[in-house]
Amino acid sequence: MASDTLTPEVEAAVKAAKDRLDAHAYEIVQWHFHESTGCPFWLEKKKEFNFDPLTEVKGYDDLKKFPLFEDEWLRGGPVRRWVPAAYQDKPIYVFETGGTTGIPKSRIAIDDFRTDYSNFSETLPDKYFPKGANWLMLGPSGPRRLRLAVEHLAQVRGGICFCIDLDPRWVIKLIKKGQMDQLEAYKQHCIDQAITVLTAGHDVKCMFGTPKLIESLCLGLEEKGTTLAEAGITGIFSGGTEFTPQWTRYCIEELFGGGPEESGIYMTPTYGNTLMGLACSKPVTAEEGYKISYYAPQPRAVTEVVSFDDPNELVGFGETGRVKLTTLTKEFFVPGFLERDEGEREKPYLTYPWEGVSGVRPFHGFASSTTVGVY
Repeated sequence: MASDTLTPEVEAAVKAAKDRLDAHAYEIVQWHFHESTGCPFWLEKKKEFNFDPLTEVKGYDDLKKFPLFEDEWLRGGPVRRWVPAAYQDKPIYVFETGGTTGIPKSRIAIDDFRTDYSNFSETLPDKYFPKGANWLMLGPSGPRRLRLAVEHLAQVRGGICFCIDLDPRWVIKLIKKGQMDQLEAYKQHCIDQAITVLTAGHDVKCMFGTPKLIESLCLGLEEKGTTLAEAGITGIFSGGTEFTPQWTRYCIEELFGGGPEESGIYMTPTYGNTLMGLACSKPVTAEEGYKISYYAPQPRAVTEVVSFDDPNELVGFGETGRVKLTTLTKEFFVPGFLERDEGEREKPYLTYPWEGVSGVRPFHGFASSTTVGVY
């Protein structure tokens, strides 16, 4: 990283963050590959490696010695092979991802989702996400991490979370069958539930929603002669593949009626999934053309933008590559997973003194075959 591109203050923060990441990566590898603490999957997998993780992984860069993580390993059981020995007696959650066709991918969790969202809570401005306010979860229900995570976020901020019933697998089936009238009816069913909550006097001020559902909610409220602001919403945390600068501009200027100072509604985009948790965004502004840059929650997770040809080679800043994820928690270890997304590599800055990714969109190698549904 060329020194002339960053201020001395940011450079110092970058070095401190890198040292912390190296120490954390070493600790996590020791945990997952030691007989007394590790999980059966990695202890068994270790026999296939031509190196010893316990003696040859000294820092983050040494994780390149591992083969790329294959998400197919997460399909099917027994699911307990992913539970670290040190956690065998803890209450275990299982969260699923995908599953429209075939066996869904599943990961175990104990407290990771609580830790991730407690940390995320620290980034939210209290002015728009007031402590004690109630929340609406306008997103998927069922065996998903996100619902419990948003509930925890509401609780850690002193509020109560209201949820709707929404099955994204059914949405994708309707799309694949081309049953657009049924899809529209199901979307309306979900929005009706949300409007019922918002108009029932529950003092809901904050919400999670995917871009498509936020848009539908705003239009649904408009049909009833009201708006999101009049319904009491001041803070929105959102995530999904449809988050583009164009949609963000449309949402803020047209649906909300202006930026936070004007409309009273503050929206923060996030990038996340069941494997990683969630990455926060640099504040999105009209001055920067509504550009959205995400920064992973290091050292618990790392995102890198790598060459389409070599997953161990970073692209230059501002250049396009595929998103590579590494997850480093005591509950779950993912040493390098190629996401279904691509984007541009972003420079560190003081709040997040490590690299980020902007312009996230489906990876062009299979973008046309990806059905994103409600996301």
